[in-house]
Amino acid sequence: MDIHERRGDASPLPLVRFRVSPALATLALTMAFLPMVLGHGGHDASKIPEGQTVSLDPIDTTLWVHIFVQMLAFGILFPLGMVLGIIKSRWHVPLQAVSTALALLGYALGHLHRGRQFNPKNVHAKAATPLFFLMVGQVVVGIYLKLHLEKGFHGRIRPVFRLLHSINGKAFPVYAWVQMVFGGITALGFCQGDHLGQCLAHFIMGGAFIAYAVLLTILLLVGQLWLRRTGRSQEFFDSAVIAAWGCVNTFTEHRWGTEWVKNDWQHTTMGIIWWSAGLVGVWLSRGRDGLPKRNFIPGFVILITGWAMSAHPQELMISAMTHKMFGYTLMGAGLARIIEVSFVLKDKPGVSEDGTQYNSFQFIPVFLLYAAGFLFMGATEEQMSLVAGSGMDHVAYIMILYSLASLLFLFTLALIHVYDRAAPIAQKPLVNGHARVGDEAQLRDASEFELDGLVSDDEDEERAARRKLLKDDGPEEDGLASPSTVGRNSDRVA
Repeated sequence: MDIHERRGDASPLPLVRFRVSPALATLALTMAFLPMVLGHGGHDASKIPEGQTVSLDPIDTTLWVHIFVQMLAFGILFPLGMVLGIIKSRWHVPLQAVSTALALLGYALGHLHRGRQFNPKNVHAKAATPLFFLMVGQVVVGIYLKLHLEKGFHGRIRPVFRLLHSINGKAFPVYAWVQMVFGGITALGFCQGDHLGQCLAHFIMGGAFIAYAVLLTILLLVGQLWLRRTGRSQEFFDSAVIAAWGCVNTFTEHRWGTEWVKNDWQHTTMGIIWWSAGLVGVWLSRGRDGLPKRNFIPGFVILITGWAMSAHPQELMISAMTHKMFGYTLMGAGLARIIEVSFVLKDKPGVSEDGTQYNSFQFIPVFLLYAAGFLFMGATEEQMSLVAGSGMDHVAYIMILYSLASLLFLFTLALIHVYDRAAPIAQKPLVNGHARVGDEAQLRDASEFELDGLVSDDEDEERAARRKLLKDDGPEEDGLASPSTVGRNSDRVA
């Protein structure tokens, strides 16, 4: 609040101007929607046929707007705001305020739609309430941190709030992903009854492949130096996760006490090969000298998993073709990963010592993992029946899933680019306190190109003479350790 007084008047009148911060406005808007959250409901369950979870009505315009607004807020703006918060950008607070306002609008539209009705106890509705309160908590903690209260009691609790704000903010893309998946299966009435088990397997495993691809993208572009500081190779972490996941699959893929079927055998033995090969990868991730060592095991596990999934028995032809393409994609990712480690990098941690360079081939296994994740998430029994009844063939459906993988890959690259632009530029390596000869020559050439046309003819001749002198002395500069070179350089300076 700014207060100014008019001078020269017997009774000065204050002029008051109020400024409302985006964070406070967002908090007020959030509190206004709180009664709607506490009174969640409003779905007309009488229209839902017995034994079903959704009505036969089409999705109306209001619900479509709800879907797109929430995808914009949670799928795009909140992750972008998270990155802006990590780099401490001044646009972090305004963008998160806009994202929260859109999320609240979408939340309201989810209760005001008509057309298709849903079971009030659906998983999407159940997950919406805790997500709403996490968003409220994030806004409240963000406003508290923005006040910069650092004395006394506030100084002791501020680090805790900063940690909570950081963890919750970084987890929001994961919340958003899970809630959007819940929204999709709720809108179509999927994953109910006997379909729940295979539905969970497809979405969890497919989401895991996508998460792995996102982590590989981050490590490739901005995480190489961090990985070296851990003192572990990338295959150590990959193999450890593979082994842990294999232990879970070994004892959960078959319902113990029932008869074994083909899929049970395949899933259980796949879990066994995961934990056994994963343990080998952990062992090979450290060399004889105790230093981190690359190995082929994660790529091999991905490859053999793809081979197994390509031969997975299916009832529908379109399902068999989709699973086969999923298997081929995984096999390609695993083979490309082995080639990358063994032949492109030749067991080195990265292409360059400073961790800023990469080879274009390294993107192949990463992109194929994105595609494999979407293919597996899109191959549930109910989805395959829906696609088969729509008249779409497997080729068109697979192209759509590859397109979704491309868009998510692009969005991940864009977020990493925003983060990378704010990171400090690495300094050029020095030799004896001076820039290397090659780097110095590049800088000199760039400087001369920029000054071209801005200097006189005399300066051009003088610059040409200097370049000729440096060129004549070039071979001698390459041998800085040679005594004869040092002597000639000293003579020239004298």
